[in-house]
Amino acid sequence: MAQRLHPRGRARSGERSRPRGSKRARREAPAGAGSLRAWTEENDGLAGGWRASRSSGPGRAAQQAARRCRLAFDSLLRKIQGLPAALPSLSLELTVLYNSLLFAVSESDGLVEGEAERLNHGLIRVLEACGVSGQDLSTEELWQKVLQDVTTEELCAPLHRLGALQGAVWLAANCLGSVTGLFRLLSDTKGPLPSAHGGENELLALLKAWSVPVEGDTSPLVVQSTKDLKEILWTSAAFLQGLQGLEAGNLPAALSLLQAAASGFCSKRVLAQIYTCIGCCTQQMGKPQTALQHLKRALQVDFQCLSALSQAALVYRQLGETDAELEALALLYKALETPAQEAVSIDPCFLIRTELLVHTPALASMFSRSHPSEVKYLLAQRCLQAGRVGEAVEHYLDLLALLQEGPQHQVPLHGRSALPRIPEVFLEAASALEQLGRYQDAIAVCEEIISRTDDLIPETLRIELDSGAGGEVPGRAGSPSPGIPPQQKESLRCIVWRAAAYLHQGRAWTKLGESKEAITRFTRCLNVLLRVQLVSAASIHSGEEMAEALPEAKVLQKIRLLALLGRGSQFQELGRDKEALMNFQHSLQVCPGDPAATSYLLQVLWKLNRRQEAAALWQKVHADAAPADGQQEAAGRPYPLYLVSCLKPVNLPHDESLARNLQDYLRTSGQDP
Repeated sequence: MAQRLHPRGRARSGERSRPRGSKRARREAPAGAGSLRAWTEENDGLAGGWRASRSSGPGRAAQQAARRCRLAFDSLLRKIQGLPAALPSLSLELTVLYNSLLFAVSESDGLVEGEAERLNHGLIRVLEACGVSGQDLSTEELWQKVLQDVTTEELCAPLHRLGALQGAVWLAANCLGSVTGLFRLLSDTKGPLPSAHGGENELLALLKAWSVPVEGDTSPLVVQSTKDLKEILWTSAAFLQGLQGLEAGNLPAALSLLQAAASGFCSKRVLAQIYTCIGCCTQQMGKPQTALQHLKRALQVDFQCLSALSQAALVYRQLGETDAELEALALLYKALETPAQEAVSIDPCFLIRTELLVHTPALASMFSRSHPSEVKYLLAQRCLQAGRVGEAVEHYLDLLALLQEGPQHQVPLHGRSALPRIPEVFLEAASALEQLGRYQDAIAVCEEIISRTDDLIPETLRIELDSGAGGEVPGRAGSPSPGIPPQQKESLRCIVWRAAAYLHQGRAWTKLGESKEAITRFTRCLNVLLRVQLVSAASIHSGEEMAEALPEAKVLQKIRLLALLGRGSQFQELGRDKEALMNFQHSLQVCPGDPAATSYLLQVLWKLNRRQEAAALWQKVHADAAPADGQQEAAGRPYPLYLVSCLKPVNLPHDESLARNLQDYLRTSGQDP
């Protein structure tokens, strides 16, 4: 892979460099007036032809024209550099080099190693023509020597022009210190200038203070003027440093720099990106309404800036405006369904532009194109969370249909993806269908998970936890504990998904009034959970210790509780109270103090005339005064969305009458109620 130029790379003259006094330099004479005139006409013809082609607009034709121009300028440069460096031809040589490198940088999004050597070689030839050696100097040292030692008036404009191109290359490589040093030399500034924006930016002040030398009427033509390049450098420097401030959390400085960039010289696409970044910045500063204004402005400038729509949805969510959030997501999904226009790498107007100079990982992440499946999932998820179950079901069913069409609708797993693992999407869809009363559909969706995980689960999953596996990796919620192999981690996830699918099937059969079918599904759920054993060198872990060891273990514990309660309640429906009692007692062992388990157990104890045990449990509950289940959930890591509907408080019949009966029993037996 080609390497970008680094400012401290050493200059290598290679075969192109001819030190003063060499045999070939003595043999060859400088270019004559006829050759110089012919080369100038050739340069002007190429530059003029490229300028004329601007009317064709960006696209394939522009790319082909740029490639032809680059090859022609390269050929012309080889002719000129085939002779010794001489002052009369240096102005033309540097102009041809500048034109050639403009096309090279534009095509490759930066200066690759071979082109960097050409630029260094050009600087060495300038020094040679002035009788100064430039061998074994770094690129920065070369520029310092050239700009300090070469005082010929005719070379001022070509050198400044080439220096601006060097600054663009360093800016694209994020070498801000090198750019600042170079423009100190170009501006002939000995010390730091007064700040340009927000009290902190020397580089912007240097760029503004830099006076572009005036070109003569007879100067060779260039394909992009130095004045335009200066404006692009200023905008790019402000944008790049604003992004860095945003990433570092220095929000006031980032906002000032981004606002400066928005006033600069750039395309509509870049301006929309800048407004989007300002929106992100002001949102993080706690100004959501201001953020929305800038995000709307971004869309007005460039309606294809879909990241602004995505960011607006996040702001609306922060404001609690669910309708506006869902509308933004719906518009985003509709836009993503439209085929994306192919990115254009060559712009006939400006070969060097802000798009080429500002391409940080943070910017790429912020403006990466969302996948339609991700947005469809967000629509489904937010509708389900907002209680708009009917809409959620429609979105989930559309999403499942998309995912089953083929790989083109599946999203690669990465840390930024909004789409969870596919089985979780199926489980959330089943939960939504169950809440909507479409129980048979919920059962069918869960059956899909069960069938697909059948061969992925071992008979016994024994996970050994070392002494350091008692918590999560700092800074990464839900990350695997140390020492657990990835394959075991994946098997554990499959067990969670399969058990949750059986749980939802059991709940659906319960709603359909099919107690025996429900008991069968709850039993299968519990049998799946029995395959997991978390052990340490000391002993087998209890359920509470398991929940602390792994995030998945906490979910398994809750699923076991819900399955035991569901199966116990169905045994009650069938009049099998003793079997129900065993399930409720086991559920309290799994989650001591759980309100639902306690209520179920009190009911069945009283019904079985085991009143002394019921009264003792009642007193213990009131003595412990355990917080509500919802308060317990809020304190820890939240449960998956597909379990939320299962965690709603259970309103058991006869709760109030049972409480009165228990209080009466305690009073008549001489105990304090």
